[in-house]
Amino acid sequence: MVDLNAADLDEAQELLFFAFRNLTAAPDRILAARGLSRVHHRILYFVRRNPGLGPGDLLRILRVSKQALARPLRDLTGQGLLEAESVPENRRRKRLALTAAGVRLERRISGLQRRRFAAAFAAAGPSAARSWRRVMALLGAPERAARASSASSPGTR
Repeated sequence: MVDLNAADLDEAQELLFFAFRNLTAAPDRILAARGLSRVHHRILYFVRRNPGLGPGDLLRILRVSKQALARPLRDLTGQGLLEAESVPENRRRKRLALTAAGVRLERRISGLQRRRFAAAFAAAGPSAARSWRRVMALLGAPERAARASSASSPGTR
């Protein structure tokens, strides 16, 4: 069991803040020049990674309300970066797709982040990269992390 005190946990949180700041700085500047923000980047990213994704699927992935998603979708569509097409078997449903310009923008901004990850993983080594992925997966899925940590704690079995 890892024994972390408050100072260790504060340091981990601080490192996360600084890493996130540095990871998002360049993409934020590119997005801001177009009047866009991180939510726009998230939409571009998940639509590229999930062809045929519908707005409802995107709501579940991003865990935002319909109102919070409507404006960014409109912005991206208005800038010619995203398109929504009706699903042939159910015309009320839509599928989202990036346009060629949307693919270029997403690859540019995500590429900046991928290069930072690649450099950090190369410097840290494969074992550290695997451990980082494990920690991030646990942080990204709090219900699973809570179950895993309570299952490994003495006295909870």
